[in-house]
Amino acid sequence: MTQSVGVDVDVVVVGAGLSGLAAARTLQRHGLTVRVLEALDRVGGRVLSATVAGGHADLGGTFVGPDHERVTALADEVGVHRRPTHEAGDNLLHRRGRVRRYRGTIPPVGTVALLDLARTRSAFARASRGIPLGRPGDAPGAEALDARTLGGWLAALRTTRATRDLMAVVTRTSWGCEPAEISLLHVLHHAAQAGGLDRMLDTAGGAQEQHFVEGAQEVAVRVAAALGAGAVELGAPVLRVDHGDDGVAVRTDAGVIRARRAVVAVPPAMRRRIRFVPALPAAHRRLAQRWSPGLLSKAYAVYDAPFWRDAGLSGMTVSDEGPVVVTFDVSPPDASRGVLLGFVGGDHARTWDVLDAAERRRRVLSSLARLLGGRALDPLGYVDQRWGEEDWIGGGPTAAPGPGAVAWSGAGLAEPVGPLHWAGTETAHRLMGFMDGAVSAGERAAHEVVRALAAAGRVERTTGIEPA
Repeated sequence: MTQSVGVDVDVVVVGAGLSGLAAARTLQRHGLTVRVLEALDRVGGRVLSATVAGGHADLGGTFVGPDHERVTALADEVGVHRRPTHEAGDNLLHRRGRVRRYRGTIPPVGTVALLDLARTRSAFARASRGIPLGRPGDAPGAEALDARTLGGWLAALRTTRATRDLMAVVTRTSWGCEPAEISLLHVLHHAAQAGGLDRMLDTAGGAQEQHFVEGAQEVAVRVAAALGAGAVELGAPVLRVDHGDDGVAVRTDAGVIRARRAVVAVPPAMRRRIRFVPALPAAHRRLAQRWSPGLLSKAYAVYDAPFWRDAGLSGMTVSDEGPVVVTFDVSPPDASRGVLLGFVGGDHARTWDVLDAAERRRRVLSSLARLLGGRALDPLGYVDQRWGEEDWIGGGPTAAPGPGAVAWSGAGLAEPVGPLHWAGTETAHRLMGFMDGAVSAGERAAHEVVRALAAAGRVERTTGIEPA
């Protein structure tokens, strides 16, 4: 590998999540030396895996769809396998105290409500088609769309209570917030990037179609190992980044690392934990202030078998009561364990996250029993993850910007500032908020660095696949 004179490494990457690691991997493949600095004591960022009572648990990012090409390609390269998400059987809807069985994506909410839901979905699809990918601020009427919340838009459409209830489940699980809290422009843009609302929510053919056998974090672990000894430094929060024409000086408690360029691959809100000298432009500073993460927590219950299948149930449930609002069956293929994944998001998470461990467990299992029967109360093992309690992440699954925070933010998301480049799933031009967006954003930032260094004559431009 080459290394420029007068620097410790060619590029410093801040953050060892999927995005930062994908950037580092791409940079190394172009012959550059890289150091990755991670505040946590592990790699993966918003992906985290665990084993509970013989069952696997992905406590962060979990699912991938058929068009999630960059993350699946990366997983294939490092030997992490995928398997389909179980969906055979009837789904369950718990709404207004009543539990009903159904098949497919749309729950049974009555003829009038179904017609209203179809009308709302059609209006949503028309509105999202006008959002340029990666440039929501260029959409016709962007500022007006950004000034509204999804909840306000639903109210203006005079939607039924059933439609509003179901859209609340979508926002709680997709962004970790309530419909009245999130910019309509952001929701439309996010859905457009995912190929539409249906693809974003569906299992077969959609974003929940598969998950990783060895766990999503294992992709990060193997990519980090392949970077080589000493390439990734854990427990090293970046405190300050000095940047200018001569490059960057990145400071941690352990000292200063000098490089030609830096890739900052942390959630937007976490950028404000770093002091940039000179200060970032106004758009970048406002982004860190206003693109706060949502609040989505996860809980897993592990049983000796997927007992719900005996009743012809898929394990997929939707509930308006909480704290668990959506579940999936993520049991191993041989059904040697029954593993249920539950999502707790938005207002439910705000209430549930502050409870002690025993009470959180009790309420989750009560939610599962309400849907699946008393056997759900007695698992072999249980674990939950509250992303809002992660000091260097702050929430999840992705940013949930409020009204007025999106139309002006394009430059602050991904536009380089001198030698500083930006990654992280929120900066992706496609599949923002998903693991695939994290990987493609890291690869995009790496290619920006290569082009910049080649233009300055500091490295020889090498060939490589650049993201679309």
